[in-house]
Amino acid sequence: MADDLHLEEVMLKSERVFDGVFLHVNRDTVRLPDGSTTEREYILHPGAVMLIPVLDDGRVVMERQWRYPLARSFVEFPAGKIDAGEPPLDTCSRELREETGYFARRFTFLATINNAISYSNEDIHVYLAEGLVAGERELDAGEFLDVLEVDPAELLEWIRGGLVTDVKTIIGAFWLDRIRSGAWPPDGVSAVATG
Repeated sequence: MADDLHLEEVMLKSERVFDGVFLHVNRDTVRLPDGSTTEREYILHPGAVMLIPVLDDGRVVMERQWRYPLARSFVEFPAGKIDAGEPPLDTCSRELREETGYFARRFTFLATINNAISYSNEDIHVYLAEGLVAGERELDAGEFLDVLEVDPAELLEWIRGGLVTDVKTIIGAFWLDRIRSGAWPPDGVSAVATG
């Protein structure tokens, strides 16, 4: 990338304005490139993974769950928060098993995405999950969701028609489409699941 120091904002003071169970909010005073100052509020997030679980027949495993802030259900790929000290690959195995009941024999890292760059530091690590074996779900207390098996072409139509609007799921669907077309062969590190 080109030199971007002329765009840099320098933190002068940082203040925690909210501490939640899951999310924390900071308000920082920053010096702008022209020397003036302003405030930046942002959400601190522990990071997450998102899985694109592909069945042997090519369909993908998805979830439908209620998302309280928007007061409706969403169809999305399985995803979840990385616990403190937990390697992302362990989060992949845990979330896939808990939410869908599936175990994956192989995970391939595809990318890290930032879905809310203007107000959050959240990193979402995207993995392809293959060699799926069905099992029993282990939902967390208070977690309610439906598991769906969807043809990737149908998923793209749902995105085009506005039925799927979750940004991480849209990005995952486009990654999968590029992989399936041969345009983007996965070059990430594959790992064999052990647990």
